[in-house]
Amino acid sequence: MKTLWISTLLIATPIAGMSQVLLIDAIQDEQKSSVPRPAHGTTMSEVEHRFGAPRAKHGPVGDPPITRWDYTDFSVYFEYDKVLTSVLKREKVTGQP
Repeated sequence: MKTLWISTLLIATPIAGMSQVLLIDAIQDEQKSSVPRPAHGTTMSEVEHRFGAPRAKHGPVGDPPITRWDYTDFSVYFEYDKVLTSVLKREKVTGQP
């Protein structure tokens, strides 16, 4: 019985690890989308000049201060006045229970 338990554990462990890698790959593929977004290190003024005014600006939170700007297709996260990252928005699924 102990051998069966150990065998099952050894078989299940790589499968769990693979699912996490696949999820990370899917997120990275999504981020490489053709939607243009600000690059890391871009200043707030450069972002606003290139992409226009955001739909919403969320004030700085924490230390160092992190600010978020929301555009139609993506959000931009700034540390002080430089882009940390930009993230595509997911489409909402409607009609799901």
